[in-house]
This record gives sequence, structure tokens and C-alpha cells, in this order.
Amino acid sequence: MRSEELVLRGGESPVVLVPDVGRRSAYLLRVGRTDQSYVDLDDPRHLEFDYVQRVADLVESLYAPGVTLRAVHIGGAGLTLPRYLAATRPGSTQTVLEPDAELTEFVRSRLPLPRSSGIKVRAVDGRSGLPELRDGIADLVVLDAFAGARVPPELTTQGALAELHRVLRPDGVLAMNVTDSGTLRFTRRVLAGLRAELGSVGLCTEPSTLKGRRFGNLVLVASDRPLDADAWAGLADRAGRPPFPYRVVHGARLDQLVGNARPFTDDDAEASPPPPTELFGLG
Repeated sequence: MRSEELVLRGGESPVVLVPDVGRRSAYLLRVGRTDQSYVDLDDPRHLEFDYVQRVADLVESLYAPGVTLRAVHIGGAGLTLPRYLAATRPGSTQTVLEPDAELTEFVRSRLPLPRSSGIKVRAVDGRSGLPELRDGIADLVVLDAFAGARVPPELTTQGALAELHRVLRPDGVLAMNVTDSGTLRFTRRVLAGLRAELGSVGLCTEPSTLKGRRFGNLVLVASDRPLDADAWAGLADRAGRPPFPYRVVHGARLDQLVGNARPFTDDDAEASPPPPTELFGLG
């Protein structure tokens, strides 16, 4: 079984689990042509995707080691980050909003969660599920939701960002994973929306994406907690440790990046840009 892909759905957008031949307990979840999640059952602290490591760096830089968290995740897939938090902060309570119930059942049957993980998955999309959550319920909200290879438009409007803000505790932190390239027009509009809602905003990404040379992931950070110079410096220190360091942008540099961008509304919402075809070897 380890040598073959495990298929949930075929067709034009197949869903498969691909074993990692280099790590006996690890699998890659692929949806269509997009690698959605990587899970190592024996070592949930191993985060293969760079952007997931950036979210983990954010958590570790802003919360003391081992402190339990109440977390809300918009988007589930392989449940990589919930597994990481369950391993590093046992006793944490986590709610995952993932509309694809068949995918969740497939993942949990093949990649079971540990007992007493504290992870609960609700079969609902983020925009529908957020209003059902209580005010100020979360220390951490992570938005990592994709329809295929694109962030759904309804999750980055001013209305959606207001809902994300509502469920955060006063000192809670929001982390959003988006993808973009070139002038970062999509990202700039999401950042403008975040700055209209929360007091401290920044982003983490690799230099080539920040400079518009490469399509890639950007982790957006927002909180009503005052993130001072020491907080950003702590995150920047972690950003310099990986083999491929990333940048942390905030303050005047973020002002320059956002410029005169306007937040998305429900009337002009857009999905994130599609990845270039050459990313899938089709160019």
C-alpha cells in the first residue's frame, strides 16, 4: 500500500494521497494538480511546506512554548497544522471548518488523528460556518482555504474579514495564507481590508515573491494585540533560520506595499490569481 497512491476521487480533479518514499509515515495530499497538504503521522512537528512553517513560526514567536490555544481553522485538507498544534500544545481546542466531508473522512480514515487530539471538524465552508461561532472564541484563527489552487473570493471581503475579527479574542492572532505574484494586487487589497479591521498587520513571504518575480505563498498576519518592534524582531529572527529565509514586512514598508489599495467587498470580490501553467509543467 505504501508504494501506490490512495485515490479518493478520479476525473478532472482527482484527490489522492501520495506516499513519501523518503519518510515511511508521511503522505502528500494532492487535489487536482495542487499539493494541498503534507502529513507525517510519526512526526506531526515536521512541516514540509514552507508556508506552513511560517504559520508555525508565527505561533511560536507570539505564544509561550506549550501554552494551550483555542484555534479555529478555515480549511482542513490533511489537517497538518491542527496536528502540529495538538503535538506541540497538547490540551488545545481546535475547530476546523472544511466543507468537503468526503475528503475529511478519507483523510481521517487513512491518516487517523491521535486520541484526544482536541480537533473537531465541521462540514461547512468558512463563510457559512464563521457566523455560527461565538464572539471572541479564538486565540488563533488560520485561514488556509482553497478551491482548487485559488483562495475563494468570499473569504477575503470586508464582510468575511469582519467575521474573522469577531471570533478572535482581544489579544488573538489571525494568519491567512494567500497566493499571488507580480504586483501583488490581490494581496494588497486583502491587506487593506485587514488594516481596516485590526490594529497590527504584516506579512511573511520569500523575497522573490515579494519582489514580484515568482508566484508563491504569502502569510498575512493581523491582530488587535499591539505587535511592537520586539514581536516583529522575534518573528524576523525565526524567518532567518530556514535554508531558504523569508522576509517579514510591517510598518512603513507595509504602508508602501499597500499604497492606495482598497479592500474587497461582496460586490467586487475576486479569487486569488491562478498559478502559472508552467508551475504544473504545462507551459
